[in-house]
Amino acid sequence: MSALQQLLLTPQAAAELIRSGATLAIAGDEDVLAALPIGNWIGGTIPYFMGQNGGITTREQVFVTPLSFHPNLKPVIRHYDVASLSQVCTEAPSNGFSLIILPAFSEAHFEYAQHASTYDDMFMKPLVGWIAGIHLDDMGKRSPKVRDGRNSALLDNQAVVIHVPLPENVSANVSIVNLFTQGDGDLIEFQTSGFEVSSCRVNGQPTSLAKYLESIGHDTRLPLVADYSGALINVSLKAVDQASDTVQFYGPVFPHVAYKLARPFADSYETAFGKAIANLPEKAGFSCNCVLNYLYSELEGKRTGHVTGPMTFGEVAYVLLNQTVVHLTLETY
Repeated sequence: MSALQQLLLTPQAAAELIRSGATLAIAGDEDVLAALPIGNWIGGTIPYFMGQNGGITTREQVFVTPLSFHPNLKPVIRHYDVASLSQVCTEAPSNGFSLIILPAFSEAHFEYAQHASTYDDMFMKPLVGWIAGIHLDDMGKRSPKVRDGRNSALLDNQAVVIHVPLPENVSANVSIVNLFTQGDGDLIEFQTSGFEVSSCRVNGQPTSLAKYLESIGHDTRLPLVADYSGALINVSLKAVDQASDTVQFYGPVFPHVAYKLARPFADSYETAFGKAIANLPEKAGFSCNCVLNYLYSELEGKRTGHVTGPMTFGEVAYVLLNQTVVHLTLETY
């Protein structure tokens, strides 16, 4: 396996790589991830992938990203709880990048979503990663997990990180593909933060968000979009339940933030997605794609150009993202 090759592998092949001493990031279903041997790796639960042969849902294979790029520069594995998560960038290499995996819907996920932009050294050092999830059939039965491969425990409320140093003549560059912009519709605000809400304010007027979305016939594939000084951050809709008058999200919403529903596509979701990824660099040191792009573009059995990686419950490019593609390339100069 070359240093930059990400691959969908059998657990047996992944175990051989682990035993060889390779430093890896691994995505897979919980049972497979738990059974892998101890070694220099981190992992997160998910059964959805864009493999080398196309999109696939599988509980039997794992997606492996090698993270050793120089024999004399050793990556460092760390895990962070809610109290220490703010140190993730201060411990990053001066030249290199860090890859983080957090379990979805955990306190660590919420903490990162709310405060990552204020962490020391954030935006000074490249930081990418993803939010671990579960098979959608397992909702309510299992929770997302991560693993620090140096021991056997599965963690449901900590982040695992690999800090990867690079030679001085190599730089890490982060690309983000976001299909969405704010639409021209109503202004939506929330009084409380969280992954689930009932009430909101629409143009300043209190209302039920579930009833509002139903009344306008909203296409729930289109997320809420906030504009943070020009940076567009999506909050994807997980479920709209009229019976309980609740709306659940894949990322938390926050008070004092102005949201709008995303602008509808001129073409189909699949066409818009294909156009958006067409110009990404071919070779990636790491990439991931939101599971909603996978589902809504009907990517099972299809390829997304040269983009491979886990299909996630959220993406990290410095801060937490939803419904995007994150792509990291290494450039030698």
